[in-house]
Parts: sequence; C-alpha cells; structure tokens
Amino acid sequence: MTDTASTSPKFLFRATLPIFGIAMAVCVAIFALLAWSSRMTDQIAVERQERLLALVLSQAQFSIAHDQESATVWDEAVRQVKIPDNGEWLSNNLGGWMTTYFGHDAVYVLDGKDNVLYAFADGKQIDRSVYDIARSSVAPLASKLRELLRNPDPDGFGDRVLSAGASEIVTLGSRPAIVSVKPIVSDSGNVLQTVDETYLHVSVRYLDKSFIADLERDYLFDGLRYALQDTLQAGEYSYPLRSTAGNTIGYFIWQPYRPGSTVMTQIGPAFVGIVLLMLGIMAVLLAVLRLRSARLRDSEERMNFLALHDSMTGLPNRAHFNDKLDEALSTIRNASVAVLYLDLDRFKQVNDTLGHPVGDELIRQFTKRLKDIIDQKTFMARVGGDEFTIIVPNFGPLSALEALCEQIITVVRYPFDIDGNHIFIGVSIGVATAPLDGTGGDELVRKADIALYHAKTAGRSRFAMFGKEMDAMLQQRRALERELRKAVKSENQIQIEYQPLYSAEEQHITGVEALLRWQHPERGWISPEVFIPIAEEAGLIEALGERVLRQACAESRSWPIQTLAVNVSAVELRNPAYAMKVAKLLSAIGMDPRRLELEITESTLTDSAGHCEHNIRALRALGVTIALDDFGTGFSSLGRLQQLEVDRIKIDRSFVQGFGRSANDEDIVKAIVNLAHAKGLRTTAEGVETTEQSDYLRQIGCDDLQGFLLSRPMSAAGIERLLRVSGSLDPLFPTAHDKSGGNPL
Repeated sequence: MTDTASTSPKFLFRATLPIFGIAMAVCVAIFALLAWSSRMTDQIAVERQERLLALVLSQAQFSIAHDQESATVWDEAVRQVKIPDNGEWLSNNLGGWMTTYFGHDAVYVLDGKDNVLYAFADGKQIDRSVYDIARSSVAPLASKLRELLRNPDPDGFGDRVLSAGASEIVTLGSRPAIVSVKPIVSDSGNVLQTVDETYLHVSVRYLDKSFIADLERDYLFDGLRYALQDTLQAGEYSYPLRSTAGNTIGYFIWQPYRPGSTVMTQIGPAFVGIVLLMLGIMAVLLAVLRLRSARLRDSEERMNFLALHDSMTGLPNRAHFNDKLDEALSTIRNASVAVLYLDLDRFKQVNDTLGHPVGDELIRQFTKRLKDIIDQKTFMARVGGDEFTIIVPNFGPLSALEALCEQIITVVRYPFDIDGNHIFIGVSIGVATAPLDGTGGDELVRKADIALYHAKTAGRSRFAMFGKEMDAMLQQRRALERELRKAVKSENQIQIEYQPLYSAEEQHITGVEALLRWQHPERGWISPEVFIPIAEEAGLIEALGERVLRQACAESRSWPIQTLAVNVSAVELRNPAYAMKVAKLLSAIGMDPRRLELEITESTLTDSAGHCEHNIRALRALGVTIALDDFGTGFSSLGRLQQLEVDRIKIDRSFVQGFGRSANDEDIVKAIVNLAHAKGLRTTAEGVETTEQSDYLRQIGCDDLQGFLLSRPMSAAGIERLLRVSGSLDPLFPTAHDKSGGNPL
C-alpha cells in the first residue's frame, strides 16, 4: 500500500502533469495559430471587398459620362436643344434615353447661363424646380467644364472619350450620387458654338437603393447599406465614400465575409474535447481546417472568376480580354496575332420584339456555336451586350483568318430555335492583325472596330480586314452625306429604274419594282446599300421616299401591269401621317391603290410606339398591298409569319443563290413558300440567276420570280419597250433582245 500510494504522486507529477501541460501548450499554440489565421483571413477578405467596391464606384463614374456621350456629341442635339418648347424631342433623346436605357436617375439640361431648361426622371419630363436639390452641386462642375472648354487639354481626351466633362460624387438631399456634366456639342464639327452658347447635359445616378441592391446581388456584399455617419453594429465594416477633393460624404456599411471567424466559431466547441482526446480533436481540427480552407479557396476563385468573366456566357470579359491581348502582343517579335471584333446583326430587334430572356438565350446559343468551331489556342471574350472579340495567335496566312470568318458567318446564319421561335440573325466581323496594323492592344481593338463598321455598312453578315484606307473612308462617308443633300435637291442625280417581276407559272410580266439610283457627277453610280443608310441617319429618307413613290406612280400609271412595288423605309412608316400622305399622292396622280405594293423590312415590326402597325393597317384598308422584303435574313422567321399583317413574302436572294450548294437553303425556301401559302400570302423569290433556280422555285409553288436571269433593272423607257414587245419575246430572257434598259446596278 505504501509503495502504491507513493507511486501515485510520482505518476501525477512525472507523467500526468507534464503530459497535461504539453497537451495544454499544444492546445494554446493551436488556438493562437487559428486565431491569427482567422484574423488575417478576415482582413484579406475585407480588403478585397473594399478594393472591389472602389473599382465599381470608379467604373460607374466613367460609365455615366460615357453614356451621356451617346446623345450629347450629336449635331442634331445641338440644334434641337435650342428650340423653344421642344420638350418631347429632348425627353426622347436626352432625358428618357438616359433614364430608361442607361438607368440614370435624373437628367437636366442647362442653357449657356447654366439655367435649367428641362428636367427628366423615370423616362419623362418633370418640373424644373426639382433641379434646386442639385443646383449647388452642379454649379461648380458646370463652371469647371466651361473652363475646360475655354482651355481644352492639348493632349485630347483619349480614344474612349469624345468630349470634355466634369463629374463628382456628392450628396443630394442626404442621398449619395454621382453627378456628371457633359457639353452638348457637334459630332461632325459642322455646328459651331461658343462656350457661352454651349448647353450642358447633367446626369445624376444615386448610389443608394438600386445601386446598393445591384452591388449586394452581383458582388456578394451582405447587408450593404449607406449611412451619413460611421455608426457600426456588431460585425459590420464601413468604407468611406469620398469626393474627388477627398471629402468624406458618407459610408457604405456591410457585413463583410469573414471566413476565418466562421471557422473559429464552428470549431470552438471542438477545443473542449482537445483536453480529453488530443489526437481525436487534432484529427477533427485538421479536417475542419482543410474543409474551411477549401471553402475559402472556392470563394476566392469564384470572386476572381466573376471579376474576369461574363456571368451569362462564362466567357472572359473585357478586362480579361485586354490582359490576354497584352500578353499575346508581348511575344509579337516571333509571331503574329489577329483580333476579330464580332457584332450580332439585328440583335436589338430580338430584344425589343421577343424580350430580353429570349435575347439572353440567343447570346448563350451563339456562344456555344462559336465554341464549337474555334480551337483551344484561340481566346474568345464577350466585351458588350452583343459584341464579342477573338484573339487568334500565330494565325498563319491571311487566308486562314478569312476562312475562320466565313465559318463563323456561316454557322450563325442557320436559325436559332428559342421557345418555338426560329430566329434568323447575322454576324459582322472586323479584323486587325499585328504587327501589320500595330502592336498595341488599344490600337488593334480600335482598328478592328473600324473594320467592323465597314463590314456593317457593306451589307452586314460579312467580314472586313482593316486597311489604311478605312480611316479615310469614314471621312468619305461624311462627305457623301453632304453630297447626298445636294443630290436630293438636284433634278438629274437621283434616278429611278425598274426591275420586272415575272409569274413563275405563266412566265409573263406581272409587275415591276422601282429601284432608287444615285448618279454622282464625279463618283459615278453609288449603290443604294451605301447611300440609303446615310439618308436614314441624315433625315433625308422621307424626301427621297416621297420622290420615288410620286415618280414611279406617275410613270407606271398607264403600264399594263398588275403591281408596282416600291420600297419604304422604317423611318417613313414611323411617321404617323405616312398612310395619309400615300393616299393623297395616289389620289392626285389618279392611280388605283390596289396596283401599289409597298415593300417593308422586318425592322418596321419593332416600332414600340405602334405607328408602323397603324400605317400598315390603314394602307391595307385603302387597298395597298404590303410585301415583306428580304425575308429570312431578319431576326425572326417561319414562326413570325403567324403574326405578320402582310400580303406577300419576298424570299431573300441569299437563299436562292445557295441552291445546289446547301440542302438547307432549298428546304428553308420550300418551308417559307408552304407556310406563306397556308397563310394566304403570295411569294416572290429574289436573285434568280439560273434556269435551275427558276425551275425549282416554280416546282415548289413560288408565285413570282425576280432576278438577272429574267431581266436587269432598266429605265422607264426600257420598261415601256419591253412591255410593247413582251408578247413576242422569250419570257425568261427578255433583256437578250433589249439591252438599252439602263445601268444594271
């Protein structure tokens, strides 16, 4: 008993206490390590969210000024803003545009003395007295901007900024806001004004409510709120909102994600068991640490991914694209790099007509098609709503790039099936290469964008390689606008030619289509694909359209034909008085309205105000027939026929020319003809150039044919000669006997 009793204290002091002490020391060391790790992890997470918030605020300030330039750098805006009582135009173009499309909260227009003329909010004009809340904040910005206009920066504004500006983060009625002031100036330089004559455009974007909701949703800021004072509750963190001068306006306060604290909270109970079961608790501790580290790593990777990728498609975003392009160009000495700038044709019409969910799905399906055809070394990014870029390193000969562009255009040409809608769109591509076109990232992107512009103006659904002449061509386009204004006033430059339409079954002339031509005294014949878009943008299309309609009706009134087809622009149809103008013109000339057929495009169907639809119904009630031109190349297709109020479908020449090369084109045309007939509509096929095409179209039941096989466009005199002798001519080749019909453009 004595030995046993004596050995118990020895065991206590020699074994139990040292082991207990070691165990406690290990526990303390582990606890200290965990506490330090959690604190550092929390600190890093908070710092990253703080930097992210600063970046978002900076980008928002730049974006507001950039949004303004879409409407303020515009000749028409300079003129319209100085017209008294012009609130409707200003609301649509300077106010409603900013608030509904870009999400600005309020817009003001100031005159040369900085007095408020108009105020806009929620997409409509409001009382100017609302400006009083912003006056004290806007006044110094307006003064600063006018000083910049008087003494402009000799180095300019950079490629992405079109005009001087002044912006500041301020408090408006206890609400934080970004206030941006931009001058309303000429984009062409043709409208001159002094600084004191320059009107100013003021945009306000509040940084609370919707802005905070977007931050909380998109960037995982939990419980984000704004406060004037730095009053924090438990676990909250604040970020001071400062003006450009460094003055603190208020604070963004949120519950930062603290992964370390989460770890400590969850493993705290485990430390009680460490004293009893050291090894077991250590195993649990290691497992928990590993689990928490994995979650932290996943969270960081997710945040990094969101910062560099587009959330809808998963593609790299603009920032990631710029980094990748700089990386590719850093090795340009021994290689070549190409930048492809892609833009979807008619994508906005899809959003406007079918809704943004369909537009989003269209973007995703388009992305999948691109991924299926590009290889792994090619880098693709989404840099805008419907804008994409592709980096092609070591592309080899230019023919390889051309083949890639053709492949992209071809794969996009097939319809997209979304919610029962067969949607037809196209894609235009601009290409710039390094080192041929430059070795800087911004320079290559700018030149690819210029090439994209030329691809679109050349007819869309095509590609263009950047050439040095393209910069000059932009200037040439401005010159063409000036010369077109003179041509409209002249008597002999704007001409009309007529291309016959033939019955596919009976093979005789059933009508003619009036085609607008421009004979420039120095440049020669200018294609309508070139000057019609210019006329629409310059506000000349209505004068041209009325001129063509009047002359064509007068010249064809006595011709023995069933139909006179005349193209009408969407701009004309959006005029609420267009149907009345047509009725008066037909009455004055004495032409039967049932002989007139107006050809429209699918873009007229996207008129949100409903003027186009109203005019079409009024014209059909008058007896005028309506034809849908270039069908199959727009944003909708076969399913859309169910809703169209038209009398005829004109099948685009691109499908007819694809006969024999692709079975899909023949199937598409056959489906269009069958569905059109099921709806009681007539069909006309454009671009018929071979007898094989003509025979197939006749076989599937197409009603009328038009194309160079049958006849080229000709003057009114040529049409009259053709009609006089048409009974003795081979109806499929009338122009073989009459070659004086005019310039075949």
